[in-house]
Formats: sequence, structure tokens, C-alpha cells
Amino acid sequence: MGVVTEESNPRPKGLGIRHVQTGLLFLAMLLAFTMRVNMSMAIVDMTDDRNDSYFDWSHSVQSVILSSFFWGYVILQVPAGELARRFGGKPLITISVSVNSLISLALPFAADIAGWKLVCVCRILQGFTQAFIYPCMHHLISQWVPLQEKGLLSTIIYAGGQLGIAIQLLSAGFIASAWGWEGIFYTNGVLGAIWTVLYLILGADSPESSKYISKEEVLYIQRSLGRVGEQKRYPAPWGKILTSLPFWAVIAGHCGQNWGFFTLMTEMPTYMSKVLGVDLKSNGVLSSLPYLSMYILSFPMGAMTDLIIRRKWLSVSTTRKLFNTIGLWGPAVALIGLSYSPAGNLVLAVVMITVSVGINAGTYVGYMTEPSEWRKVFFVASGVYFFTNLFFILFATSERQPWNEPKETEDSIADKQRDT
Repeated sequence: MGVVTEESNPRPKGLGIRHVQTGLLFLAMLLAFTMRVNMSMAIVDMTDDRNDSYFDWSHSVQSVILSSFFWGYVILQVPAGELARRFGGKPLITISVSVNSLISLALPFAADIAGWKLVCVCRILQGFTQAFIYPCMHHLISQWVPLQEKGLLSTIIYAGGQLGIAIQLLSAGFIASAWGWEGIFYTNGVLGAIWTVLYLILGADSPESSKYISKEEVLYIQRSLGRVGEQKRYPAPWGKILTSLPFWAVIAGHCGQNWGFFTLMTEMPTYMSKVLGVDLKSNGVLSSLPYLSMYILSFPMGAMTDLIIRRKWLSVSTTRKLFNTIGLWGPAVALIGLSYSPAGNLVLAVVMITVSVGINAGTYVGYMTEPSEWRKVFFVASGVYFFTNLFFILFATSERQPWNEPKETEDSIADKQRDT
């Protein structure tokens, strides 16, 4: 088909329905991550024995509750991608946000009625349905976002996750102080329900299925994505994919980043409370700083990547490896510095944590209360960051792999022969 340029496919003037979809998906990411992290702040207040009513949960029980979200989350990751392709992103992401919202509304009652076990069930179900979030986002972006606008619009959508974490952590302390910890879940549930109604009215799986989009905008998106005419589907070469070192390098790098990011996201408020001794409101503010920095830095770092590639200062592969190294080895060094920071030095600890997350990673924290035990955890996390990124450097590439090229069928070969 050739390269589609601005001259051959002019962009419609002003804002369009694709921008409305971008806004809705941004909010979906934001709300999903607020509900992903709300328990991390709520559990600090739920287990505070200074309150008139609190849950006497041990540290091990709290750890089980905080981790239970991810038990359900990992189950549907791969199937969710295939489900999104078959049924479209709209129904699945609607299910994800609406179910998470209903569970958020019900979770305070579950805690009062049946204690931590039913809370774990609720969190598992939330994780189970949030497994749809990223596969649906990938699918919907592939349908809605033109190639000429993919850098900016995709960054806006995905950055909603980091902003959602920051907003949740920042506001949760104030909400809990005003309305109790239950208010954290009720606020998330109501906002998620409002988004669900809006998305059911305005959202669509693709430009072709939208009720509100103009023909001009549909054609612009189709031409940009090469979707004009009949689209063919090819079987995935799973054997070649699973034996590809570049594929596993990407997996290793992503797992290394997730190791720190998700554990910090769930555990940092407890670390702030139990180890650094900050109150609930300050806890929320300080815990939000790393994610605010990550959200802010995602835009200039994305722009820097595009500039380096566009100016051909480095190859695409080298650029990806450079920024992945910054994102993983930078936090590894920061964690080592954090492990040796003087006990009780709140400013230095917050700076180290903010540096770790701000450059696109996180710190690994658990339930251990002795400084020497925390040091072991930080060193383990540093090792994970270092070796997963080393594997990425050695084997990752941005070059298209042979197995990504569709294998021609006998019918397509015959068609070509007839054309010649």
C-alpha cells in the first residue's frame, strides 16, 4: 500500500470522535488504577488501632489481601487478548470497569460481614476482570488511533494509569479522614458507574461502528491504518514466537519493571506508615509523588525517544535498550541507596522512592519491620531489575522478526499469478 503521508491522507480539522474515545479510554485507565490501588491506602486506616473500630489483621493477613488482586489478574492476561480480538474491546472494558465499580461499592459491607476472606474474594474478582484492561486498550488503540497521532494519543491513554495511582493515593488520606476508609471505595464505585454510562453511550469498538463519527474521519483513520478494502487474518505462528529470543527479552524486561511497579503500588502506603511513621494524610501525599513524577516524565521521555529515532541519532533497537536501561538500572541504583539511607530520614527515603518510580519503575517492599530485613528486599529488587534488563540488552531487537510476516496461502499466490 505504501507509506501514508499527511499529503495523501489529510487530517480532518479540529477535534474528532477519535479524541472523544481517547478521553474515555484515558479515564478508563485512570479509574481502573484507582480501584487497583485503593486497598493499599484503605488498609492502613482499616487496621489502625487508634480508630474506634478497626480490623485486627496480622501483617501476613494484610499481605494476603494486598496480593489477592493479582491472583485473579494473572489468569486472564493471555486469553483476554484473544477475547478482545473476537468480541471487540468495548464490551470487555465496560465489564471490567463496571464490575470493579460494583465490587468497590460492596467491599465495605463484605469486610464487615465476613472479614478478610471475603475481602480477598472481592479483590480476586476485581483482578480477574481488570485482566481485560490492557488487552482491550491495545485493541481499541489499534482500531481508533491513526499512525500519525499514535505517539501522543497512546501516551495520553496509557499515562492515565500513573495519574490514577497518584490521584488515588493523594486523595485517599483526605477522604478517609473525612468519611472513613469506606469513603475511598464508595468514591471509586460511583465514579466508575458514571464512566460506564458515558462509555455505553459514546464509546465504540471501531470508527466503523460509531454512531457519531463523520465519514471524513472514518476514511482518515482507515487510510492511516491501512484498513481500506478487505482485511485478511493469518494464523499466529506460536511455535516460532515461543522460541524467539527477542520475544523473551521483551517479556523479561516487562516482568522486571512489573516486579517493582506493582509491589510498590500496593505496599508503599504501608511502608510509609509502619516504617517511616507518617500520618494518613501525609502518607497519601508522599505516596503519590513517585506516580506524579512518572506521569509527568512519561511525556518528555516519549518525545525524546521519538526525536532520537526521527533524527537517526541511534537505531530503534539501541534507543529502546537505552530507555529500558534507564527505566530499570536507574531504580536498581536508587533502591541500593534507599537500603542504606539513615533510619528515620523521611526526606531521603521519599526522594529515593520518587526517583525509582519517576524513571519508569518502582521499589520492592514487603512486610518486614527491621531495617536489615528491608535491605534484603531492596537488594533482591535491584537484582531483578539488573538481570532482567541485561537479558533485554543482549537479546532484544526492534527489527521485525521473520515469523511476523504472514505466510502466503495457495489462494493468495494464485491471485498474484492471475494479476501478473
